[in-house]
Amino acid sequence: MSQKNNTLLIVLSAPSGGGKTTLCEQMLKDNPNMSRAVTCTTRAPREGERDGVDYYFLTAEDFLKRVQAGNFLEHATVYGNSYGTLKSEVLGKLRAGKDVLLAVDVQGAAAIRAQAEQENELERALVEVFLTPESLAVLEQRLKKRGKDAPDAIKKRLAVAKQEIAQWKHFDYLLISTSIREDVRRMQAIYDAEKMRQPRSTAPEV
Repeated sequence: MSQKNNTLLIVLSAPSGGGKTTLCEQMLKDNPNMSRAVTCTTRAPREGERDGVDYYFLTAEDFLKRVQAGNFLEHATVYGNSYGTLKSEVLGKLRAGKDVLLAVDVQGAAAIRAQAEQENELERALVEVFLTPESLAVLEQRLKKRGKDAPDAIKKRLAVAKQEIAQWKHFDYLLISTSIREDVRRMQAIYDAEKMRQPRSTAPEV
């Protein structure tokens, strides 16, 4: 079996404040063969951000053209700016022998899942993980501790989180978040196990 058939597209979803950004950063640090897909966005670059490295910065018109052409695996508009993951970006990395880690919301995961059902190459590589604290009360504590949102905003985030958590059954794995160290350990276990699954493995010649 060729190397490209062993590559993984790991999709990680979590409610806001669930810890997916921290987990992704640590997984990328610990696994040299894992890379993130560079996302397209219509928002303006922030200081120090580079086109093609942090994001692909597109005009709203260019973004819409790509949507209409079916170029995106998933895309969404958040706070007036559009974001999307290019299918070519993901497939290019997979075909080059790189595992890809994507952090998306549950709608993005659903869009990727639907595309994978139509495309064998994506379906073979796809592994979906849902990360969530053990309760909404714990998530509320995390959001308050983060200190980024006003009380009303936290209330809205928790209402959305409740709906998102209900989608966990559509994922391959449910990871109940405890500590960063433990979350990373279990995510690494999922990654290692998926690499050894029979359809992705080549037995030694006997």
